[in-house]
Formats: sequence, structure tokens, C-alpha cells
Amino acid sequence: MTSARWDAIIVGSGFGGAMVAHRLLDAGARVLMIERGDWVERGPAAWEPEASLELTKHYDREMPYRCVTGGYGGEIAGYAAVGGPSVFYGCVSFRFRERDFAGDPDVVGDSGAQFPFDYDELEPYYGEAERLLAIAGDDTGDPTAPRRSTPYPQAPSPLAPISARIAEAARAVGASPFALPLAINHGAGPKPAPLSGNRTACVACRTCDTFGCAIEAKNDVATMMIAPLVARGLTLWPRTVVTRIVTEGDRVTGLEVWRRDDDTVVRVEAEQLVLAAGALGTPHLLLASGLETRSPAQAAVGRYLMRHANAMVFGFYPRRPDRERVFHKQIAINDWYFGAAGKDAAGLTKLGGVQQVMTPPRGLVRAHLPPVVRGPISALTEQLTGLLCIAEDQPQQANGVTVDRARLDKFGVPQLVIEHRYSPRDRRALGALVRRAKQVLRGSGAWFFHTHGIKTFSHVLGTVRMGRDAATAPVDAAGRYRGLRGLWIADGSTLPLSAGVNPSLTIAATALRTGEFLVGTRAPESA
Repeated sequence: MTSARWDAIIVGSGFGGAMVAHRLLDAGARVLMIERGDWVERGPAAWEPEASLELTKHYDREMPYRCVTGGYGGEIAGYAAVGGPSVFYGCVSFRFRERDFAGDPDVVGDSGAQFPFDYDELEPYYGEAERLLAIAGDDTGDPTAPRRSTPYPQAPSPLAPISARIAEAARAVGASPFALPLAINHGAGPKPAPLSGNRTACVACRTCDTFGCAIEAKNDVATMMIAPLVARGLTLWPRTVVTRIVTEGDRVTGLEVWRRDDDTVVRVEAEQLVLAAGALGTPHLLLASGLETRSPAQAAVGRYLMRHANAMVFGFYPRRPDRERVFHKQIAINDWYFGAAGKDAAGLTKLGGVQQVMTPPRGLVRAHLPPVVRGPISALTEQLTGLLCIAEDQPQQANGVTVDRARLDKFGVPQLVIEHRYSPRDRRALGALVRRAKQVLRGSGAWFFHTHGIKTFSHVLGTVRMGRDAATAPVDAAGRYRGLRGLWIADGSTLPLSAGVNPSLTIAATALRTGEFLVGTRAPESA
């Protein structure tokens, strides 16, 4: 076993890890970033059906998770890639609403969940994250739009015909559709420094969600952050698995890691350790290393898992809705975000958001179906398009992760075990959104519908939550893990509430704020 020492080590290369690395490099630190996945291949192969995330090596089956309840099956894999899941995500980049930080009583319930800061505290970091990721948007039509001090870096692209049609149908039922904020490059401008040359503009293809962008027009973390950070001096170790967090007394001192390329175990040491492995990966490392026992909020480590109550509502149209076969994930509807009129939503002060989703690529559907039904079912996909309903889910202590020390993976790490069930309130909120989404689709010409419940953990949050109460929140307001010096958490696991929109931009903004405490540009008492 060899040894190396750094100023800081970051585990994970997604939104949180990249933003903290940005802060550390600005401060002149020597930083090692560890990522268990590899770079995602770009180019024409990324347009093929087999390039969809769960069909690639980046759906990492070498470290399977056991899903007792809540998943598509009893065993699922994690996402592993330089840039994290952002390389395959759908680019939606919302800010949480101001009221999301206060928390609605019917959502919070008896969980004790609360943000340790308000929206105004995070607002400048939202603006910085939008600039770093070059978000394209226009929220002037959003009835729930939070205050902003800076405009979006890019304007949204013009609406595709089917997007305009659904927007018209939404207005007909009294809703206010507006442009989805997207991390997509709409103009062939210069690459972010210090990269050279020009970036390719989006060509409006339909292989965006679950695909890495073939031409790097998606403003994912690998493209916008990791590549420039490596050029600035960040040391990146891809294909490297953390097997144990090393401590001495009350301080974290480093990690033991398994480098897949040469199958060697290495110990690395640092003054500061930042866990940014995601809301499954981070508690997995803490629990596998036995560090939950060091926390005064031990009972909350790995608990209060949230993932949104999500469903895609597809409408079936007599004629192909997207005859142009172009990108059309473009509009959002937030009119029912803070509740809705009607018996089905009575008493619910928070529902969530509705977003457009694209007609699924026929080749992708064929790739996921068994041969006996592949032909007839995939032939119908061009008659579909839909809306995604995202309901805020309740943080419940019963939902969370543990480790099974009797089952070790090939790297010697105990298996992560996931348990999740939606509450009756979660299911009711989602049902209310689904009914309103169907109303919009019906107005746009859909004859009948298929509702696809989403059971992936793509929006997983809350498993090492932050808060001001040391007895119930393992992480403080600055991002420090209580009970161990030198350990910071900077990913979705720290968010105590899920809101009703995609969490990526809030993860990025929170990590930028944590980075300031880490490098000392914000006073500790401000935490």
C-alpha cells in the first residue's frame, strides 16, 4: 500500500464535488478528486440506443445495491461517470422556490426537517451556478418564480411545434406555461476557459435524457466543470473505488481506495475530506466505515431518503405529435405547485411541478423491450408525447439505507440496502398532478393516456441531512459532518427537503456555499 498527501480530497465528480473543487482551486489548494466511473465516450456512438445510461458501463453493476422496497427490481446499480449523472441527465436546472426553504407543514410532518438557511442566503450562489453551467431560461411567466439578482446566461430556444401546441392547451385550462431552464448550449460560442476553440450548438436531437451528448452541447458537469478544472490543476483519479474512510481520534485523515486500472489498494491522506458521492454513495461510505457512530445525530445517518413522487404521463395521439422529430422538452407548468382547487387536492398546500418530456426514441424503446413485443410496441412510440409530474415527497425516517456486512462486493465494501415507500400524502399529491397533466394533454389532442411511475433514484436526496439541531441533523449549516473534524458533505444527501423541482442546481449552489466555508472565505460563525 502506497501513500500520498493532499490539501483536500473530494469523493465524487458530480455537481457538488465539481463546485467545491472550483472553490479549492481558486484558493490554491492541491486537490485530488476520486471518481469510481470513467469518462463518457462522445461522438456518433452516443446517438445509438445502446448509449442510454442503463445500457452502458456507467450503470455500474460491479457494486450492486439491494433494493428491498421501492425499486424496479430487487437489485439495482449505481451511476458511475466523470461528471456524475449530469452527463446523462435531462438538463433541467430549476432554483427551489422561496417557500421551499421554509417547508410546508403537511410535507414536513413529524420529520423535523428544515433548511438551516433561507432562499436569500442561497440566491447569489444560484446565480453563480447558472453562470458556470450556462443555463438557458426565462422565468418571467413562472407564477412561482423566486427573486433573482442576475438574469439567465442564455435565452431559451424557440418552441418546437408540439411544445407550442401543449403550451396553448395549458393556457386553455388557465395555466401559465413557461420555458424550462435547461443546461444546453444554444449558440456556438467559445468554450469555457481554459479550453480553446468553439463549442457546438445543440442540434435539437431527441437523444438528450439518459444519453451523453454526442457533440457536447449539453452543459453537463464533465464538459463545463471537470475538464476545465483538470486543466487548472485538479488531479482526477477515475476508475477508483473508495473502500474505507480513515480516521485518527476525532479527525478524518484520508481514504483507502482501490484503483481499478492496476488493481492496487492505495492510502491517500488530506487535511480535508469532502464526500460528494451522492445521496446513496455518501451514506454508503459513512456506514461502511462505521462513522455513523461518531455523529450526535446517529439515528439520522442514512435516513429520511427522498426521491420525489414522479410519473410520466404519455398521451396517445391519432397523428404523430412530433412530426419534425426535434427536441421538445421545453415547457413547464407550476400553477399547481402550491396546491390546487378541487376535492382531490383539498388540504394539500404543496403539490409540485409539471414539465414536458419528449417522445421516447423508438430505438431506445426497442432496446429495453423483450423480443416478442419489441416490434408492435415500439411502433407506437411515435404516437406519444407527454408530461412529467414531480410531487414533493415527505422525508420519513423509515425511508433510507443501511449496509449488509455479510455481503461484500468485489472491492470488499458491504452492500448498500435501500428501503423506500411513499406516504399516502405523496401518492395523493402525485395523483392530483397526473389528473391535471392529462387535462392539458387531452386539450392538445391526446386520445388516451399511459402513466408510467418512475422508480429510479435519479432525484435521491436527504440521507445525511443538514440542519441547525445537532441531535437530528448530521451536517451543520456550513456542510461539516458533526462529530468528526476535517469531514465535509457536499451533495444531495444534505438537502433536508426535496421541493417540487429537479435538485441539481440547488446541490450546485449549496456546494458553492460550502466551498466558501471550507476555504475560509466565510467566517465559521456564519454557519
